[in-house]
Amino acid sequence: MSGTAVTRSKMSTEDRKVLAGTLVGTTIEWYDFFIYAQAAGLVFAQLYFKPLAADSPGLDQLISWASVGISFLFRPLGAIVAGHLGDRVGRKAMLVLTLIMMGASTALIGVLPTYVQIGVWAPLLLTLLRILQGFSAGGEWGGAALMAVEHAPTTKRGLWGSYPQIGVPVGLILASTVIFVMNATLGVEQYLAWGWRVPFLISVLLIVVGYIIRRAVAESPVFKELAERKRESSAPLVQLFRSNTKEVVLTALIFIGNNAVGYLLIAFFSSYATKTLKMPTGTVLVIVMAGAVSWLAFSMFGGSLSDRIGRVRTFQIGYLALIVWMIPMFLLIDSKNIWLFLIAVLVMGFGLGLSYGPMSALYAEMFPVEVRYSGVSIGYALGAILGGAFAPLLAQWLLDNTHWSGSIAIYMIVLCLISIVGVSLVKEPRGARLRVAEVSEQA
Repeated sequence: MSGTAVTRSKMSTEDRKVLAGTLVGTTIEWYDFFIYAQAAGLVFAQLYFKPLAADSPGLDQLISWASVGISFLFRPLGAIVAGHLGDRVGRKAMLVLTLIMMGASTALIGVLPTYVQIGVWAPLLLTLLRILQGFSAGGEWGGAALMAVEHAPTTKRGLWGSYPQIGVPVGLILASTVIFVMNATLGVEQYLAWGWRVPFLISVLLIVVGYIIRRAVAESPVFKELAERKRESSAPLVQLFRSNTKEVVLTALIFIGNNAVGYLLIAFFSSYATKTLKMPTGTVLVIVMAGAVSWLAFSMFGGSLSDRIGRVRTFQIGYLALIVWMIPMFLLIDSKNIWLFLIAVLVMGFGLGLSYGPMSALYAEMFPVEVRYSGVSIGYALGAILGGAFAPLLAQWLLDNTHWSGSIAIYMIVLCLISIVGVSLVKEPRGARLRVAEVSEQA
Protein backbone atom coordinates (compact mmCIF):
# COMPACT_ATOMS: atom_id res chain seq x y z
CA MET A 1 0.00 0.00 0.00
CA SER A 2 1.14 3.46 -0.71
CA GLY A 3 1.91 5.97 1.96
CA THR A 4 0.78 8.84 -0.19
CA ALA A 5 -2.28 10.79 0.75
CA VAL A 6 -5.58 10.15 -0.96
CA THR A 7 -8.13 12.92 -1.09
CA ARG A 8 -11.90 12.77 -0.90
CA SER A 9 -14.39 15.47 -0.13
CA LYS A 10 -16.90 13.59 1.98
CA MET A 11 -17.33 10.45 4.05
CA SER A 12 -18.06 7.42 1.87
CA THR A 13 -20.47 4.55 2.48
CA GLU A 14 -17.51 2.32 3.32
CA ASP A 15 -16.30 4.88 5.86
CA ARG A 16 -19.68 4.85 7.57
CA LYS A 17 -19.63 1.04 7.64
CA VAL A 18 -16.19 1.07 9.23
CA LEU A 19 -17.20 3.58 11.92
CA ALA A 20 -20.45 1.71 12.59
CA GLY A 21 -18.49 -1.52 12.88
CA THR A 22 -16.05 -0.04 15.39
CA LEU A 23 -18.87 1.45 17.46
CA VAL A 24 -21.14 -1.59 17.57
CA GLY A 25 -18.38 -3.99 18.57
CA THR A 26 -17.16 -1.96 21.53
CA THR A 27 -20.73 -1.13 22.57
CA ILE A 28 -21.73 -4.79 22.79
CA GLU A 29 -18.49 -5.76 24.48
CA TRP A 30 -18.90 -3.11 27.15
CA TYR A 31 -22.62 -3.67 27.59
CA ASP A 32 -21.77 -7.24 28.57
CA PHE A 33 -19.02 -6.06 30.89
CA PHE A 34 -21.15 -3.36 32.46
CA ILE A 35 -24.16 -5.49 33.27
CA TYR A 36 -21.76 -7.83 35.04
CA ALA A 37 -20.13 -4.96 36.92
CA GLN A 38 -23.52 -3.53 37.93
CA ALA A 39 -24.72 -6.96 39.05
CA ALA A 40 -21.48 -7.46 41.00
CA GLY A 41 -22.25 -4.30 42.92
CA LEU A 42 -25.97 -4.90 43.41
CA VAL A 43 -26.74 -8.65 43.56
CA PHE A 44 -23.83 -11.09 43.11
CA ALA A 45 -22.46 -10.68 46.63
CA GLN A 46 -25.79 -11.80 48.05
CA LEU A 47 -26.58 -14.54 45.53
CA TYR A 48 -23.18 -16.13 44.89
CA PHE A 49 -20.72 -15.11 47.61
CA LYS A 50 -22.88 -14.60 50.73
CA PRO A 51 -21.42 -17.51 52.78
CA LEU A 52 -18.07 -15.67 52.78
CA ALA A 53 -19.62 -12.97 54.96
CA ALA A 54 -20.51 -15.38 57.77
CA ASP A 55 -17.17 -14.91 59.55
CA SER A 56 -15.92 -11.82 57.71
CA PRO A 57 -18.63 -9.21 57.13
CA GLY A 58 -18.15 -7.44 53.84
CA LEU A 59 -15.92 -10.14 52.34
CA ASP A 60 -18.74 -11.23 50.03
CA GLN A 61 -18.83 -7.81 48.37
CA LEU A 62 -15.04 -7.66 48.09
CA ILE A 63 -14.94 -11.05 46.33
CA SER A 64 -17.81 -9.97 44.11
CA TRP A 65 -15.74 -6.95 43.04
CA ALA A 66 -12.71 -9.20 42.55
CA SER A 67 -14.70 -11.29 40.07
CA VAL A 68 -15.12 -8.13 37.98
CA GLY A 69 -11.37 -7.71 37.68
CA ILE A 70 -10.37 -11.31 37.04
CA SER A 71 -11.54 -11.20 33.43
CA PHE A 72 -9.03 -8.44 32.65
CA LEU A 73 -6.18 -10.82 33.46
CA PHE A 74 -7.23 -12.97 30.49
CA ARG A 75 -7.68 -10.19 27.96
CA PRO A 76 -4.00 -10.14 26.88
CA LEU A 77 -4.16 -13.91 26.35
CA GLY A 78 -7.33 -13.50 24.31
CA ALA A 79 -5.66 -10.82 22.19
CA ILE A 80 -2.66 -13.07 21.46
CA VAL A 81 -4.77 -16.14 20.63
CA ALA A 82 -7.23 -14.19 18.49
CA GLY A 83 -4.38 -12.60 16.57
CA HIS A 84 -2.68 -15.94 15.94
CA LEU A 85 -5.85 -17.77 14.85
CA GLY A 86 -6.99 -14.77 12.84
CA ASP A 87 -3.94 -15.21 10.64
CA ARG A 88 -4.92 -18.84 10.00
CA VAL A 89 -8.71 -18.87 9.68
CA GLY A 90 -9.33 -15.24 8.81
CA ARG A 91 -10.28 -12.08 10.71
CA LYS A 92 -13.96 -12.32 9.87
CA ALA A 93 -14.18 -15.82 11.33
CA MET A 94 -12.42 -14.73 14.53
CA LEU A 95 -14.65 -11.66 14.93
CA VAL A 96 -17.72 -13.88 14.64
CA LEU A 97 -16.25 -16.46 17.04
CA THR A 98 -15.32 -13.93 19.72
CA LEU A 99 -18.67 -12.17 19.37
CA ILE A 100 -20.52 -15.47 19.83
CA MET A 101 -18.27 -16.49 22.73
CA MET A 102 -18.95 -13.21 24.50
CA GLY A 103 -22.70 -13.47 23.94
CA ALA A 104 -22.86 -17.13 25.00
CA SER A 105 -20.91 -16.60 28.23
CA THR A 106 -23.03 -13.54 29.10
CA ALA A 107 -26.31 -15.36 28.38
CA LEU A 108 -25.21 -18.36 30.46
CA ILE A 109 -24.66 -16.07 33.45
CA GLY A 110 -28.32 -15.13 33.01
CA VAL A 111 -29.42 -18.73 33.64
CA LEU A 112 -26.76 -19.71 36.18
CA PRO A 113 -28.14 -21.20 39.43
CA THR A 114 -27.27 -19.43 42.67
CA TYR A 115 -25.30 -20.63 45.70
CA VAL A 116 -28.50 -21.67 47.45
CA GLN A 117 -29.33 -23.94 44.51
CA ILE A 118 -26.03 -25.64 43.65
CA GLY A 119 -23.62 -24.62 46.38
CA VAL A 120 -19.98 -23.85 45.69
CA TRP A 121 -20.38 -24.66 41.98
CA ALA A 122 -22.33 -21.41 41.57
CA PRO A 123 -19.45 -18.97 42.28
CA LEU A 124 -16.98 -21.24 40.46
CA LEU A 125 -19.08 -21.32 37.28
CA LEU A 126 -19.76 -17.59 37.55
CA THR A 127 -16.01 -16.93 37.69
CA LEU A 128 -15.38 -19.26 34.73
CA LEU A 129 -17.95 -17.47 32.59
CA ARG A 130 -16.45 -14.13 33.60
CA ILE A 131 -13.04 -15.37 32.45
CA LEU A 132 -14.55 -16.38 29.09
CA GLN A 133 -15.95 -12.85 28.78
CA GLY A 134 -12.49 -11.42 29.24
CA PHE A 135 -10.83 -13.90 26.89
CA SER A 136 -13.32 -13.29 24.08
CA ALA A 137 -12.99 -9.51 24.48
CA GLY A 138 -9.21 -9.67 24.00
CA GLY A 139 -8.07 -7.84 20.88
CA GLU A 140 -11.51 -6.32 20.20
CA TRP A 141 -10.52 -2.77 21.12
CA GLY A 142 -7.21 -2.80 19.28
CA GLY A 143 -8.80 -3.90 16.03
CA ALA A 144 -11.62 -1.38 16.32
CA ALA A 145 -9.25 1.47 17.16
CA LEU A 146 -6.99 0.80 14.19
CA MET A 147 -9.95 0.27 11.89
CA ALA A 148 -11.19 3.77 12.66
CA VAL A 149 -7.89 5.67 12.85
CA GLU A 150 -6.10 4.18 9.86
CA HIS A 151 -8.95 5.07 7.53
CA ALA A 152 -9.48 8.58 8.82
CA PRO A 153 -8.33 11.74 7.09
CA THR A 154 -5.04 12.77 8.71
CA THR A 155 -6.70 15.85 10.21
CA LYS A 156 -9.64 13.82 11.57
CA ARG A 157 -7.93 10.85 13.21
CA GLY A 158 -8.80 11.96 16.72
CA LEU A 159 -12.48 12.45 15.88
CA TRP A 160 -12.82 9.21 13.93
CA GLY A 161 -10.85 7.35 16.57
CA SER A 162 -13.34 8.48 19.19
CA TYR A 163 -16.01 6.20 17.68
CA PRO A 164 -14.71 2.97 19.26
CA GLN A 165 -14.15 5.01 22.43
CA ILE A 166 -17.77 6.11 22.74
CA GLY A 167 -18.80 2.46 22.64
CA VAL A 168 -17.88 2.48 26.35
CA PRO A 169 -20.36 5.15 27.50
CA VAL A 170 -22.95 3.91 24.96
CA GLY A 171 -22.64 0.42 26.43
CA LEU A 172 -22.96 1.89 29.92
CA ILE A 173 -26.06 3.88 28.94
CA LEU A 174 -27.62 0.78 27.39
CA ALA A 175 -26.80 -1.41 30.39
CA SER A 176 -28.00 1.17 32.93
CA THR A 177 -31.20 1.74 30.96
CA VAL A 178 -32.05 -1.96 30.91
CA ILE A 179 -31.27 -2.34 34.62
CA PHE A 180 -33.29 0.80 35.46
CA VAL A 181 -36.32 -0.48 33.52
CA MET A 182 -36.13 -3.84 35.27
CA ASN A 183 -35.91 -2.18 38.69
CA ALA A 184 -38.75 0.23 37.93
CA THR A 185 -41.13 -2.39 36.57
CA LEU A 186 -40.37 -5.25 38.94
CA GLY A 187 -39.37 -3.60 42.19
CA VAL A 188 -36.30 -4.42 44.27
CA GLU A 189 -37.56 -7.78 45.55
CA GLN A 190 -38.40 -9.26 42.15
CA TYR A 191 -35.29 -7.76 40.60
CA LEU A 192 -33.11 -9.54 43.15
CA ALA A 193 -35.11 -12.76 42.73
CA TRP A 194 -34.93 -13.06 38.93
CA GLY A 195 -35.10 -9.69 37.15
CA TRP A 196 -31.32 -9.19 37.22
CA ARG A 197 -31.04 -12.11 34.77
CA VAL A 198 -32.92 -10.36 31.96
CA PRO A 199 -30.11 -7.92 30.99
CA PHE A 200 -27.78 -10.88 30.55
CA LEU A 201 -30.25 -12.69 28.29
CA ILE A 202 -30.83 -9.55 26.21
CA SER A 203 -27.19 -9.83 25.19
CA VAL A 204 -28.20 -12.57 22.74
CA LEU A 205 -30.22 -10.05 20.72
CA LEU A 206 -27.34 -7.58 20.72
CA ILE A 207 -24.95 -10.22 19.45
CA VAL A 208 -27.28 -10.92 16.50
CA VAL A 209 -27.40 -7.20 15.65
CA GLY A 210 -23.64 -6.92 16.04
CA TYR A 211 -23.03 -9.89 13.78
CA ILE A 212 -25.19 -8.41 11.01
CA ILE A 213 -23.36 -5.06 11.15
CA ARG A 214 -19.92 -6.63 11.44
CA ARG A 215 -20.65 -8.96 8.50
CA ALA A 216 -21.37 -5.95 6.30
CA VAL A 217 -18.03 -4.41 7.27
CA ALA A 218 -16.19 -7.67 6.68
CA GLU A 219 -17.38 -7.83 3.09
CA SER A 220 -16.08 -4.36 2.19
CA PRO A 221 -12.72 -3.74 0.45
CA VAL A 222 -11.70 -1.56 3.41
CA PHE A 223 -12.11 -4.41 5.82
CA LYS A 224 -10.18 -6.82 3.54
CA GLU A 225 -7.36 -4.30 3.47
CA LEU A 226 -7.34 -4.24 7.27
CA ALA A 227 -7.38 -8.04 7.40
CA GLU A 228 -4.21 -8.07 5.31
CA ARG A 229 -2.65 -5.49 7.64
CA LYS A 230 -3.45 -7.58 10.64
CA ARG A 231 -1.62 -10.56 9.17
CA GLU A 232 1.40 -8.32 8.91
CA SER A 233 1.26 -6.81 12.37
CA SER A 234 -0.53 -9.04 14.87
CA ALA A 235 2.05 -11.72 15.59
CA PRO A 236 5.56 -10.35 16.16
CA LEU A 237 5.55 -10.10 19.94
CA VAL A 238 9.29 -10.65 20.17
CA GLN A 239 9.85 -7.77 17.75
CA LEU A 240 7.37 -5.62 19.65
CA PHE A 241 9.20 -5.92 22.96
CA ARG A 242 12.61 -5.74 21.31
CA SER A 243 11.95 -2.41 19.63
CA ASN A 244 8.88 -0.85 21.29
CA THR A 245 8.90 -1.83 24.96
CA LYS A 246 8.88 1.84 25.96
CA GLU A 247 5.74 2.51 23.92
CA VAL A 248 3.94 -0.52 25.40
CA VAL A 249 4.78 0.64 28.93
CA LEU A 250 3.68 4.20 28.18
CA THR A 251 0.36 3.12 26.64
CA ALA A 252 -0.35 1.08 29.77
CA LEU A 253 0.54 3.96 32.09
CA ILE A 254 -1.49 6.46 30.07
CA PHE A 255 -4.65 4.34 30.43
CA ILE A 256 -4.62 3.34 34.10
CA GLY A 257 -5.96 6.62 35.51
CA ASN A 258 -8.84 6.92 33.06
CA ASN A 259 -9.76 3.26 33.37
CA ALA A 260 -9.80 3.36 37.17
CA VAL A 261 -11.91 6.53 37.36
CA GLY A 262 -14.20 5.16 34.66
CA TYR A 263 -14.92 2.10 36.74
CA LEU A 264 -16.14 4.28 39.57
CA LEU A 265 -18.94 5.40 37.26
CA ILE A 266 -19.30 1.98 35.64
CA ALA A 267 -19.64 -0.04 38.82
CA PHE A 268 -18.71 1.47 42.17
CA PHE A 269 -21.03 4.48 42.39
CA SER A 270 -24.16 2.34 42.04
CA SER A 271 -23.16 0.12 44.93
CA TYR A 272 -21.79 2.94 47.10
CA ALA A 273 -24.79 5.22 46.66
CA THR A 274 -27.41 2.52 47.24
CA LYS A 275 -25.76 0.45 49.97
CA THR A 276 -23.70 3.01 51.89
CA LEU A 277 -25.55 6.26 51.27
CA LYS A 278 -28.99 4.53 51.08
CA MET A 279 -30.05 6.42 47.96
CA PRO A 280 -32.84 4.96 45.73
CA THR A 281 -31.52 2.49 43.16
CA GLY A 282 -33.58 3.95 40.30
CA THR A 283 -32.37 7.46 40.98
CA VAL A 284 -28.75 6.35 41.14
CA LEU A 285 -29.04 4.49 37.82
CA VAL A 286 -30.45 7.60 36.14
CA ILE A 287 -27.53 9.65 37.47
CA VAL A 288 -25.07 7.03 36.18
CA MET A 289 -26.73 7.22 32.75
CA ALA A 290 -26.39 11.02 32.81
CA GLY A 291 -22.73 10.64 33.66
CA ALA A 292 -22.32 8.25 30.73
CA VAL A 293 -23.93 10.78 28.37
CA SER A 294 -21.45 13.40 29.60
CA TRP A 295 -18.59 10.94 29.09
CA LEU A 296 -19.82 10.20 25.55
CA ALA A 297 -20.12 13.86 24.55
CA PHE A 298 -16.72 14.83 25.93
CA SER A 299 -15.06 11.77 24.36
CA MET A 300 -16.18 13.00 20.94
CA PHE A 301 -15.10 16.52 21.87
CA GLY A 302 -11.77 15.24 23.19
CA GLY A 303 -11.06 13.35 19.98
CA SER A 304 -11.86 16.42 17.89
CA LEU A 305 -9.91 18.73 20.20
CA SER A 306 -6.83 16.52 19.89
CA ASP A 307 -6.92 17.08 16.12
CA ARG A 308 -6.49 20.80 16.80
CA ILE A 309 -4.23 21.13 19.84
CA GLY A 310 -2.55 17.70 19.93
CA ARG A 311 -3.14 14.34 21.65
CA VAL A 312 -0.74 14.92 24.54
CA ARG A 313 -2.12 18.33 25.51
CA THR A 314 -5.72 17.05 25.35
CA PHE A 315 -4.83 14.16 27.65
CA GLN A 316 -3.06 16.49 30.06
CA ILE A 317 -6.12 18.76 30.29
CA GLY A 318 -8.36 15.74 30.90
CA TYR A 319 -6.20 14.29 33.64
CA LEU A 320 -5.69 17.65 35.35
CA ALA A 321 -9.46 18.08 35.39
CA LEU A 322 -9.90 14.67 37.04
CA ILE A 323 -7.19 15.37 39.62
CA VAL A 324 -8.69 18.75 40.58
CA TRP A 325 -12.26 17.44 40.66
CA MET A 326 -11.80 14.14 42.51
CA ILE A 327 -12.11 15.28 46.15
CA PRO A 328 -14.88 17.86 45.48
CA MET A 329 -16.71 15.15 43.54
CA PHE A 330 -16.83 12.79 46.52
CA LEU A 331 -17.88 15.63 48.81
CA LEU A 332 -20.84 16.32 46.53
CA ILE A 333 -21.77 12.64 46.34
CA ASP A 334 -21.53 12.22 50.11
CA SER A 335 -24.05 15.03 50.55
CA LYS A 336 -26.72 12.50 49.43
CA ASN A 337 -28.30 15.30 47.44
CA ILE A 338 -29.48 14.04 44.05
CA TRP A 339 -28.66 17.24 42.19
CA LEU A 340 -25.19 17.55 43.67
CA PHE A 341 -24.55 13.88 42.81
CA LEU A 342 -25.63 14.66 39.26
CA ILE A 343 -23.28 17.65 39.03
CA ALA A 344 -20.45 15.48 40.37
CA VAL A 345 -20.70 12.89 37.60
CA LEU A 346 -21.45 15.38 34.82
CA VAL A 347 -18.27 17.31 35.53
CA MET A 348 -16.32 14.07 35.89
CA GLY A 349 -17.40 13.24 32.32
CA PHE A 350 -15.32 16.17 31.05
CA GLY A 351 -12.07 14.74 32.41
CA LEU A 352 -12.98 11.20 31.42
CA GLY A 353 -13.79 12.21 27.86
CA LEU A 354 -10.67 14.26 27.24
CA SER A 355 -8.46 11.47 28.62
CA TYR A 356 -10.23 8.78 26.58
CA GLY A 357 -11.53 10.18 23.30
CA PRO A 358 -8.07 10.77 21.71
CA MET A 359 -6.68 7.39 22.83
CA SER A 360 -7.21 5.47 19.58
CA ALA A 361 -5.38 8.11 17.55
CA LEU A 362 -2.59 8.55 20.10
CA TYR A 363 -1.88 4.82 20.37
CA ALA A 364 -2.04 4.18 16.61
CA GLU A 365 0.41 7.00 15.95
CA MET A 366 2.85 5.75 18.60
CA PHE A 367 3.58 2.37 16.94
CA PRO A 368 5.06 1.37 13.57
CA VAL A 369 2.83 -0.73 11.35
CA GLU A 370 4.75 -3.96 11.92
CA VAL A 371 3.80 -4.10 15.61
CA ARG A 372 0.88 -1.68 15.80
CA TYR A 373 -1.93 -4.18 16.36
CA SER A 374 -0.03 -6.07 19.04
CA GLY A 375 1.26 -2.87 20.63
CA VAL A 376 -2.05 -1.07 21.05
CA SER A 377 -3.91 -4.23 22.14
CA ILE A 378 -1.38 -5.35 24.73
CA GLY A 379 -0.75 -1.85 26.05
CA TYR A 380 -4.48 -1.25 26.42
CA ALA A 381 -5.00 -4.60 28.15
CA LEU A 382 -2.13 -4.03 30.59
CA GLY A 383 -3.44 -0.56 31.39
CA ALA A 384 -6.85 -2.04 32.15
CA ILE A 385 -5.30 -4.60 34.51
CA LEU A 386 -3.34 -1.91 36.37
CA GLY A 387 -6.21 0.58 36.32
CA GLY A 388 -9.84 -0.46 36.37
CA ALA A 389 -9.66 -4.23 36.78
CA PHE A 390 -9.61 -4.12 40.55
CA ALA A 391 -10.52 -0.47 41.12
CA PRO A 392 -13.99 -1.27 42.56
CA LEU A 393 -12.41 -3.90 44.85
CA LEU A 394 -9.72 -1.52 46.11
CA ALA A 395 -12.23 1.32 46.45
CA GLN A 396 -14.46 -0.89 48.59
CA TRP A 397 -11.48 -2.04 50.66
CA LEU A 398 -10.40 1.56 51.27
CA LEU A 399 -13.93 2.54 52.25
CA ASP A 400 -14.27 -0.41 54.64
CA ASN A 401 -10.94 0.31 56.32
CA THR A 402 -10.89 4.11 56.41
CA HIS A 403 -14.64 4.83 56.53
CA TRP A 404 -13.77 7.92 54.46
CA SER A 405 -14.57 8.27 50.77
CA GLY A 406 -11.71 10.74 50.43
CA SER A 407 -9.32 7.80 50.57
CA ILE A 408 -10.81 6.60 47.27
CA ALA A 409 -10.34 10.07 45.81
CA ILE A 410 -6.66 10.07 46.81
CA TYR A 411 -6.22 6.61 45.27
CA MET A 412 -7.67 7.91 41.98
CA ILE A 413 -5.53 11.06 42.10
CA VAL A 414 -2.38 8.97 42.43
CA LEU A 415 -3.32 6.88 39.39
CA CYS A 416 -4.16 9.99 37.36
CA LEU A 417 -0.81 11.53 38.31
CA ILE A 418 0.94 8.39 37.04
CA SER A 419 -0.99 8.64 33.78
CA ILE A 420 -0.29 12.32 33.26
CA VAL A 421 3.42 11.67 33.73
CA GLY A 422 3.15 8.80 31.24
CA VAL A 423 1.46 10.86 28.53
CA SER A 424 3.86 13.77 29.13
CA LEU A 425 6.76 11.46 28.22
CA VAL A 426 5.26 10.92 24.75
CA LYS A 427 6.55 13.10 21.94
CA GLU A 428 3.46 14.60 20.30
CA PRO A 429 2.59 12.13 17.48
CA ARG A 430 -0.30 14.00 15.85
CA GLY A 431 -0.08 13.73 12.08
CA ALA A 432 2.47 10.89 12.07
CA ARG A 433 2.37 8.99 8.78
CA LEU A 434 0.57 5.66 8.97
CA ARG A 435 1.22 3.01 6.39
CA VAL A 436 -2.32 2.86 5.00
CA ALA A 437 -3.46 5.40 2.43
CA GLU A 438 -4.33 8.61 4.16
CA VAL A 439 -6.78 11.37 3.42
CA SER A 440 -5.59 14.94 3.36
CA GLU A 441 -8.94 16.67 3.10
CA GLN A 442 -11.46 16.87 5.89
CA ALA A 443 -14.28 14.36 5.49
